[in-house]
Amino acid sequence: MEMPKASDADKEHFRAVVPEIPEVVIKPMFGNLGAFVNGNMFAGLFGPTIGVKLSAADKATLESTERTVPFGPAERPMGGYTGLPEIWNSEGDGDVARARAWVEKAFEHVAGLPPKAPKAPKAPRVSKK
Repeated sequence: MEMPKASDADKEHFRAVVPEIPEVVIKPMFGNLGAFVNGNMFAGLFGPTIGVKLSAADKATLESTERTVPFGPAERPMGGYTGLPEIWNSEGDGDVARARAWVEKAFEHVAGLPPKAPKAPKAPRVSKK
């Protein structure tokens, strides 16, 4: 499975469309970035592609009106996420506003979900002799 790395410009673009509010945490993920609220990812970056997790109605609207792409590795795209049109990365200011609007919709949707429970600490490995 190929894991493309996001360029510095891709990361800058991602940060520009993610809401700048205290509840949002942006973390590195496999050379890319993820934006989280309450421990749940609402937007991610995979190479140059921004993926969003939307309500079923918003997902249907976006996918029926825009040239969306799968989000994640071609062999195994991430279920529940829609990749924003990659052409938006180069078309202009209006496209940044469109990307920001969809990322904000994803934030609102995921912020309404139950917080993700923290993972339990892993038990130390016991060596077999």
